Order: sequence, then C-alpha cells, then structure tokens
Amino acid sequence: MAELQGAEKQRYVADLFTRISGRYDLMNDLMTLGMHRRWKRRTAALAARGQAGLAIDISSGTGDLALELARQPEVEHTVGLDLLRDMVTQANSKVHARSMTGSVTMMTGDALSLPFSDGSFACATAGFSLRNMPDVAQALSEMVRVLRPGGRMAILELSPMPKGLRSALFRPVFHGLVPLIGKLVAGNRSAYSYLPQSVDHFLDADQLAEMLSGLGLDEVGYRRLGFGTVALHWGVKK
Repeated sequence: MAELQGAEKQRYVADLFTRISGRYDLMNDLMTLGMHRRWKRRTAALAARGQAGLAIDISSGTGDLALELARQPEVEHTVGLDLLRDMVTQANSKVHARSMTGSVTMMTGDALSLPFSDGSFACATAGFSLRNMPDVAQALSEMVRVLRPGGRMAILELSPMPKGLRSALFRPVFHGLVPLIGKLVAGNRSAYSYLPQSVDHFLDADQLAEMLSGLGLDEVGYRRLGFGTVALHWGVKK
C-alpha cells in the first residue's frame, strides 16, 4: 500500500491513522525508545532560530512538534494543522493540559492546500509526515509558499538508510519487529507494516535535499539521526 499515489493514498493513509490515533504516541515512544521527543525539540529549535514571528507545523498529528515550536522564544504563536479530526482532538487535549491555548492553535486542514496567504510564517516544520503525503512536491511547495522571505523550514523524517552493513542489520528488525509491536500494542499489524514499507518508497536524504533546492530554498542541508534511520533537513526561503 505504500506505493499508492494521489487521492487513493490520501484516503488510505487517513483511514489508517484514524484507526491508530489512540495509540499513536505510545507506539512512537516504543519504536524510538522515546528519542522522537528529542528529535522534535531539535527540529523546532532549528526551524525557529533567529526567526521571530508565527510558526506552522503541517500534518501535526497529536501536536508534539507544534508544542515544541511554541516553546521556542522566537515564536509568537504556532499553528498545528492536520487533515484528521481525531488527531487534532488529541493535540488540543495536550494544548489544554499544558495551558498553552494562548500560544498554540490546532486546526484541521490539508497540507496540500494550506489556508494561509503567501509569506504568513517565519518558520515551518513537518515531522514524520512527508512520506505519507499523496504529493510530496506539492506539500513542500505549500510550505515554501507560506514562508516569508528569509524564513526557515525544517523537516524531520524517516529516511532510507544507505546500503551497507548497518542497513542490512537494521532492515529485518524494522520490517519484522515494528509490525509485531503494532499488532500487540495498537492492535493493528497492517498499519505498522505500512510504516517500514513507506520508508522504502520514500526519497533518500540526498533526493529530498535536491527537491528542497529545486523549490528555491537556500542553505539546504541535512543531518542523519537515530543511527541513520532519520534525517533532519532544512532550508531558507530566498
């Protein structure tokens, strides 16, 4: 199913994440041993550094990255946007529990057609969501569009590992253990079989960097995290 494209992929992914939304945070903690929280803090800090103003996190899920953006001293207010109402509901619960209603707005919306004017935001992020997009180039184009000139975007995403011993050792674990955990914890093996498959079908880190440069971003770069399984990309709008 990871090879689906367009509207068919959007429907499949929306249904999948709606079904696992209640265990989404727990599964992230288990699969990354909690490291995803540190990676999101790092992503937010990078995106917001020197970028005073509004921030946006697209396909925000349960809102962890949006909340991290809102904690950055440069950020005046953060918008977290997700296509799925169930995810937005969970994110809003976190916002209220942390007394951050004055600094974070969670809303439903489509990352492929952001409901904001050009140049609305000082910084933009996407965390573990880009590979689920039915049109990656369109999602990135929308992020660039709503950034102001000089604004920075940062993308945290699982990334195909370069071929080698580390990849050969990790791949059987990722493709075997993750679906098993998904079945035992989330009660949904198929959803967590999709996860490793989606990484296999996604752009490698160099290809994603090239795409960002092709969209007109300067200072494009990336750094691998999580033993090479995750890549943090960034770029600045001209």
